[in-house]
Amino acid sequence: MENKVKRIKLSKSNYVERDVSWNYFNYRIIKEAEDKNVPLLERLSFLGIYSNNQDEYYKVRVAQLKRIAESVSKSFKDDKALAKKELEEIFHLTEEYRKEFNVALKEIFAELEEKGVFLLNENNVSKSQKEYLKDYFLKNIALYINPLVISKKANLSSVNDTHIYLAVKMEGKKESYLDDVTYALIPLPVHFCGRFISVPSSEKDKYYFIYLDDVIRLNLDYIFKDLPYKKYEAYAFKFSKDAEMEVESDPEEGILKSISEAVKERKKGIPVRVVFGENIPKDLYSKLIKKFEIDDLDIVSIGGKYHNNKDLMKFPRLNIKGLNYEPWERKEIKEVINGDSLLSKIQDKDMLIHVPYQSFNSFVELLQEASISPLVSEIRATIYRAASNSRVVAALSNAARNGKKVTAMVELLARFDESSNILISQTLKDNGVNVLTGQEGFKIHGKIVYIKLKNMKDIAVISTGNFHEGNAKQYTDCLLFTSNPKIVNEVKCVFDLIMMPYDKHNFRNLLVSPLHMEQVFEKLIKNEIKNNKLGLPSGIKIKINHITDKKMVKLLYNASSNGVKIDLLIRGNSSIIPGIKDVSENITVHGIIDRYLEHSRIFIFTNGGNPLYFMGSADWMPRNLYNRIEVVTPIYDPEIQKELEMIVDFGLKDTAKSIIVTNDGKYVKNKPAENNLPFRSQEELYNYYKNK
Repeated sequence: MENKVKRIKLSKSNYVERDVSWNYFNYRIIKEAEDKNVPLLERLSFLGIYSNNQDEYYKVRVAQLKRIAESVSKSFKDDKALAKKELEEIFHLTEEYRKEFNVALKEIFAELEEKGVFLLNENNVSKSQKEYLKDYFLKNIALYINPLVISKKANLSSVNDTHIYLAVKMEGKKESYLDDVTYALIPLPVHFCGRFISVPSSEKDKYYFIYLDDVIRLNLDYIFKDLPYKKYEAYAFKFSKDAEMEVESDPEEGILKSISEAVKERKKGIPVRVVFGENIPKDLYSKLIKKFEIDDLDIVSIGGKYHNNKDLMKFPRLNIKGLNYEPWERKEIKEVINGDSLLSKIQDKDMLIHVPYQSFNSFVELLQEASISPLVSEIRATIYRAASNSRVVAALSNAARNGKKVTAMVELLARFDESSNILISQTLKDNGVNVLTGQEGFKIHGKIVYIKLKNMKDIAVISTGNFHEGNAKQYTDCLLFTSNPKIVNEVKCVFDLIMMPYDKHNFRNLLVSPLHMEQVFEKLIKNEIKNNKLGLPSGIKIKINHITDKKMVKLLYNASSNGVKIDLLIRGNSSIIPGIKDVSENITVHGIIDRYLEHSRIFIFTNGGNPLYFMGSADWMPRNLYNRIEVVTPIYDPEIQKELEMIVDFGLKDTAKSIIVTNDGKYVKNKPAENNLPFRSQEELYNYYKNK
């Protein structure tokens, strides 16, 4: 009876719904902004990250919940009830966090004043500053101001949720033909003018800035000079629209045009969240509610004076010691420094690149070398997101111009990057690259490259993150360079799967979704239960972004309840509640928020004392396991295995920047033991690679 495997059922008491969990995660970013040990402008940037995350969350997740809640189908009865309950919980959490956000923002600006950095507003500028801002407005801003007067005939369908607006109330008419009150919207031209305007100062070591919003408030009389009212008031107005796209594929139009049209239509999406500036007059509030047809299920709130706080990420950087993190130099690998042939070096030994601690240049160098080498006959690559002016795209284009057979799988439906990826596709096509655009119903999320060589072993690259130069400066990701035929041949087969999805494809080494990844992970977890029952070494360590898939949660609970020790390092959504007696008491869940975004996915299974190591692009969410093509690779090189274990163990040891999820699904800060110094995993990893 002792060897009988226990099986756990999921319930409300041991499973956190994905969207509630996400709010807990984003709240942790506010807590990082409150950390006095973080430099002030970095704290300000964290508030910007929180705001940006919140915007995307409403456009995608909340919009989806709203669609379910408003469904007229009777078959969605239970889903509708759950969606409405979640929307209520989201609204509650949003309002709770908003108050803490505003307090943190005020505290940071108060501390910045102590450092000589001041944020002005339209009410506290001096006479000379006001004159300067009037002149600055006329020369640099006025040409970009295009007000929308709110009238019965006004067409507001093009009002864009990527902008922030000032809602203006004008009253005190001077002419009899005017209405007593007129309303207007002014889109803030942040893209052209920036959000923060520097104001000159004669005082040494003092820096003054003002929001673009307030510069415009100072000049409302000029903007509406052709509508001679006596009084002008302006309040922030912002909303988020449903970002889902309906792509109707027309063979005659082509997929590129279909997606382009869908992106345009997205801008006319239905509002799902509306935020008004504080103290907005009731009549202006009512006018906007009516004009934009905002209903009871839309989340409406009254915020502070300023919105679109994602712009805090771009607050001007100042040459004042201690306001920002000291830069960490990205380490070039010795092969790049020495000018060695990477194609040759990878023949001898697998290589692991850990960005941003190590430079992404090594990947670009590999593609550039492949693009001109007479030994290379073919290159295949997936592109989910790429940087503007991408050197990756340039290298693939150059390879095609040099007569290589180049195939690029560009995922056109990478959310919010659709327009960028359409341009990338066209650039690659123009240079002779064979561009694939994926399968209907399945995003291609795996990050892989295949390079075919003459008289040498072929090469593959498998990454945990995008081949994106910008991301590689901020996201922690691992790239495996290998010539191991067991892996390389199957990477080639993944491209065959993309091109010929209805053919039979067998994978003995790679874990590929939606084919069999979930089944392999299930087998690996059950193997740990079996080993534990036999008295053999067992255990699971996972570093991942999200775990919300109910089957995977249940499997981990089963393993825990059967004595398997499980350590999870989860950056974002976690539906797991650790520490529940007889369910998850053998599970610990850690999370890290620091100067880099934790993004790599690493899986380690003890396997009776002969550990198995994996890394790849997939999280444990339904979309990754069942609705996307994802790739996770085994790691066979002992040195790389050791490095991956170090990366995970450093994260689990972190007592400076990590949290531990508690048995109510929330979290507490992970603190060092008494008399021990804090251990900061990202700093320790930086030092490791610096000295490697």
